[in-house]
Amino acid sequence: MNREKAWVSVRDSFWFLPALYGAISIVMVALTSALDVWVVPKIQESLPRIFFAEKSVAQTLYGSLITSILTMTTISFSTIMVVLTTYTTQFSPRTLQDFMKSRVTQHVLGVYSFGFVFALINLLLLGSDDSQGLLSPFLTVVVSIVCLACFIIFIHHSSRFVQVNNLIGKIRTDTSAVIAKTFQDKDFTESVEWDEEVIRDWKQGEPSTIVAGESGYLQGLQIEGLLSFAKKHNLLLEANFQMGSYIEKGMPAFYYWQVEGGTDDVDDGGCMGYLLIGNERTDIQDIEFSIQKLVEIAVKAISPSINDPHTAVNCINRIGSLLTELAHVHQPIRYYADDEEQLRLIIEPKEYRDYIYKSFYQIRIYGKKDLTVMNGVLEALYKISIVHGDKIQSDVWRFGQYIIDSVETDELNDLDYERFYQQAKKLADVCDERLSLSPL
Repeated sequence: MNREKAWVSVRDSFWFLPALYGAISIVMVALTSALDVWVVPKIQESLPRIFFAEKSVAQTLYGSLITSILTMTTISFSTIMVVLTTYTTQFSPRTLQDFMKSRVTQHVLGVYSFGFVFALINLLLLGSDDSQGLLSPFLTVVVSIVCLACFIIFIHHSSRFVQVNNLIGKIRTDTSAVIAKTFQDKDFTESVEWDEEVIRDWKQGEPSTIVAGESGYLQGLQIEGLLSFAKKHNLLLEANFQMGSYIEKGMPAFYYWQVEGGTDDVDDGGCMGYLLIGNERTDIQDIEFSIQKLVEIAVKAISPSINDPHTAVNCINRIGSLLTELAHVHQPIRYYADDEEQLRLIIEPKEYRDYIYKSFYQIRIYGKKDLTVMNGVLEALYKISIVHGDKIQSDVWRFGQYIIDSVETDELNDLDYERFYQQAKKLADVCDERLSLSPL
């Protein structure tokens, strides 16, 4: 299990694809060298001369291409630093992950690594005999053209990525994928409710604890592994965390109860191996963190230093769309059973009202004096409620009242008050609730 965690960490790291491309380039050098030694002498007379070059020409070509690729790499690195600085100062430090984990960025740097290593090793392997024509210089030219194309793609990608609307759209799309993956059908049994008598039978006596061996944020959780672990030791696990929680070293991560017949040697490390803990929150399985990125962009946009309420409203609209999607599939799943339908794991779920609160409460704190922002929140709540009706009306209306009460309506101009009242009235009507505000 630790090997799987290490593989996920390596796969998602920034250097993995460039290193992989570099290794592939070494293999390609070996293949092209074999072609030059064994194949080219046999086919050199039957192919156009454009495919071949003398060693003196190849040496000059390799040196120029190495310099060119390094120059493109330097410019790309400078572009990356500009994008990262922009993200940190204008958007949110949490959004750096989206650019650094972008496959376009990593593949482009991987192609640069491929081209540089390919040209450098071919230059190193050149001999002093100029009589033989070589195929590898032609292939190096092709690789260089591909590097140039990737350079253009990267500049275009970076220029689009730094535009806030494109960033917001990408975060929204990625979060939709996380929501769909989180609530998709599983190979194990999960339930909102369970027989209370069964739970009482399990929880007889004092529980034992499994403590965390390291500190950090919970980035991922392997439910199937935990169910297998609990079944193997014949016990019931109850988690003391939620996805995205900060786990302190030495704190009880799980409480467990064991029945007769279970093995006594419950390995803490074996159980904790199914938790992926890191130095920062990620959006691998964490829906709340994904939404938090949009919240931070919105809060930054309404700050006095930037003063861009329309970007904040754009974020609010996307958050509303995500909450609408989430309401379609959300279930407060608390109980998980093994393949024999035996209860093995209990995890306290996040309620839908928790997602609403975490999505808008900071926007309410910093934007309550901006009616553009407050009306945007009320409109998002109205659209969520009108799509889902009775299913989530109580949660939406409760938070809607929280937003309405935060605005000091006594200080509003008549035009501002009328606009705000209309938006609040729409929300109250769709939720079939009575609005405390009075019309002018």
